[in-house]
Amino acid sequence: MWIADQWKDYEVIDTSNGEKLERWGDYLLVRPDPQVIWDTPKTHKGWKKMNAHYHRSKKGGGEWEFFDLPKQWTIQYKNLTFNLKPFSFKHTGLFPEQAANWDWFSEKIKNAGRPIKVLNLFAYTGGATLAAAAAGAHVTHVDASKGMVTWAKENAAASGLADAPIRYLVDDCVKFVEREIRRGNHYDGIIMDPPSYGRGPKGEIWKIEEKIFPLVNLCTKILSKDPLFFLINSYTTGLQPAVLSYMLELAVGKPFGGQVTADEIGLPVSSNGLVLPCGASGRFEMCDNLKQNKSTTTNVE
Repeated sequence: MWIADQWKDYEVIDTSNGEKLERWGDYLLVRPDPQVIWDTPKTHKGWKKMNAHYHRSKKGGGEWEFFDLPKQWTIQYKNLTFNLKPFSFKHTGLFPEQAANWDWFSEKIKNAGRPIKVLNLFAYTGGATLAAAAAGAHVTHVDASKGMVTWAKENAAASGLADAPIRYLVDDCVKFVEREIRRGNHYDGIIMDPPSYGRGPKGEIWKIEEKIFPLVNLCTKILSKDPLFFLINSYTTGLQPAVLSYMLELAVGKPFGGQVTADEIGLPVSSNGLVLPCGASGRFEMCDNLKQNKSTTTNVE
């Protein structure tokens, strides 16, 4: 499992009975989590002194109950700053477990020894965008929600990256990739964090089980000849690590000759030393030894 264990401003304190107790900076939130199927004693004082509690409705959705929480506040991850605010469907504007992936591709960008262009699809509020930009990449940030793109720009400004080479686009991700193919544009790294279900700006319906593999195949057409990485995140139960690995091997690993790995991602639980699973990621990378082997083979031919 890849664990996001480098946070100082965020922690999962405890989990029980379908909920998790989290610290976001100075504030404690209680939010539902479908992975938490155990019912253990809620002994931590935070369960009774939270700043906000998201109550899930049996009819679907839910609502926030606020006790003492500002409308907006910030937390930091290393050199990045994120604006947080609770909104619909229990969200705060950040998925902290993704820091495990930010660190992975940031090191690859820093060590590439060449200019790197990264495409971030379903880019949300820009966590991955900012991590890639801070590592030195030129980033194209695409999301169908104008509000999320605006939020990402605010996060960039808060992180001192307002003038970084980031291109922000409000667009349907599939249609954007199709246009990039026609334009002949290419990227060294591609990140995608697709929703299980969603709608584009013009009402386009997205169902991940139907759309993800065709999109990955499309994206291979805009990968550079010397790609650095390809990252897929999934919070959908059906897209487990083995599925992500199989899909990436077919679409990217075998054609480009790189290495594919996939695993669960998780967050440490500070009260008991265990790890809360938070979905899965599939990673493709072109390792130095694989590049050398490919180069040697080419020279022989």
